[in-house]
Amino acid sequence: MQTLAALITTKINFIGYWKKVTLILWLLAGICFYFADTEIIALDPWHELLLIITGFVTPDFFATEYLFEALWQTISFALLGICLALFIGAPLSILYHKPLVATVCSFLRSIHEIFWALLFLQIFGLSPITGILAIALPYGATFARVFSDILRQAPTTTLQTFPSNTDRISRYLYGRVAHVLVPVKAYVRYRFECALRSSAVLGFVGMPTLGFYLESAFRQGYYQQGAALLILFIGLIGTIPFWGRLKLLPLYVVGAIWALPSIPVVDSRLIWRFLTQDILPPMFQSNQLQDALLTDNYGAVAELFRDFLNWLVELLCEQALPGVVGMLLLAVTALGMSHILAIIGSSFSDKRFSGKWIAKFNRLALLIFRSVPEYIFAFVFMLLLGPSMLPAMLALAIHNGALIAFLTLRHADDVPVSSHFNGRLDGYAYEILPVIYPNTMALLFYRFEVILRETAILGMLGIATLGFYIDSNFSEIRFNGALVLMLVTALVNIAVDIVSRRVLYADNNAQSACSH
Repeated sequence: MQTLAALITTKINFIGYWKKVTLILWLLAGICFYFADTEIIALDPWHELLLIITGFVTPDFFATEYLFEALWQTISFALLGICLALFIGAPLSILYHKPLVATVCSFLRSIHEIFWALLFLQIFGLSPITGILAIALPYGATFARVFSDILRQAPTTTLQTFPSNTDRISRYLYGRVAHVLVPVKAYVRYRFECALRSSAVLGFVGMPTLGFYLESAFRQGYYQQGAALLILFIGLIGTIPFWGRLKLLPLYVVGAIWALPSIPVVDSRLIWRFLTQDILPPMFQSNQLQDALLTDNYGAVAELFRDFLNWLVELLCEQALPGVVGMLLLAVTALGMSHILAIIGSSFSDKRFSGKWIAKFNRLALLIFRSVPEYIFAFVFMLLLGPSMLPAMLALAIHNGALIAFLTLRHADDVPVSSHFNGRLDGYAYEILPVIYPNTMALLFYRFEVILRETAILGMLGIATLGFYIDSNFSEIRFNGALVLMLVTALVNIAVDIVSRRVLYADNNAQSACSH
């Protein structure tokens, strides 16, 4: 028995760390796919697919009213949201080592922008403030975390050369920040691309961005109009390196502020009512609790809290629990599919493996797939396959797989190959893939947190995730239930973030142990 156990242990140890993680990921994704609702019930998908293809072959760029205004509003919301997020995230990154700051940031970034927008809609209405804050809060919290990670990797040798009387601000700016400006700028540019997609998605809840016209066109079957809007949006993202110049940023900010829609007057009484009445559980919205405490009627107080517990338990059992299960089934399956598509996409987009022209074509395909919002992919797949989790899985996998492949390629292009590289699959798998794979997995687990957030917006299409129940509560003006479910969403995302970090850092710890 001891010999058999030793043999099994040797075989397991022979498998590398990332191979184990990959096999476990595929196993979990397969199990989740088995239990998820993936039934195809579309009656005539080919007719609808033909209409969609026809629309993309003959796009109508002049059918949408206020087209260029919608494009500029999309840029304005994204740009101003990113600027405000930098003002929030940069100072918080210095304090991110504080547990309270890290916890608050984790909560803010774990809730999807569209639900922040739905929340702010109740306070500010269809105001630019709603869209800008919906982007700025989660993105600011994300900047705080990422900038903190980048600063921790900055060398400290420069600090030792400063005179002893150098002030703390100068030591921080010139001794730490100056070393990491290049990765910080690269990450801000990447987040701006993400903000453009978020800005477009805000149109799905009525904000005057491109998504408002996109959703209307696809819902009404105007595929020529929808195709034109998507082509313009893809072109907008694909040309960021040409028009997104840092020296033009002040001009863009001034133009964005000038072009914003008028900000309506906000009634402070409505804000006060929302904060003190609408978001409270039903039994606490009246003055019964206050009256019971003033009259020392502790029996009435106990009855109110029993009603609150019954309301909370019912909400958690009937909505939160099935929503979390649906969200995890969808997210884990989409994560496994994203991993496969990312590996295939990055390998066939490497010109050293697939050739110059195939690589260029694949990189163009990656640009298209990562630019189209998941909501649009899911909506199209639902038209073709029917209402189930399968369209959402495909939408999340295509978008995130393309994005991970694109980011992986930026690393792969810098990987040198030996003179013996043969340009075939075995050569690629031997010389390039082992170098880029840990970074690919790091991106994949980072995107898992994002995928969980994105399942929320797909719930607005009727898929039974937490997003579906949150949207239903907002639609039925039950803001108290929506806030509880948003808190559950945040807790699930925080838990996944902790698990992802442990999986990523376990490899570093294992390597450190081996080196010692």
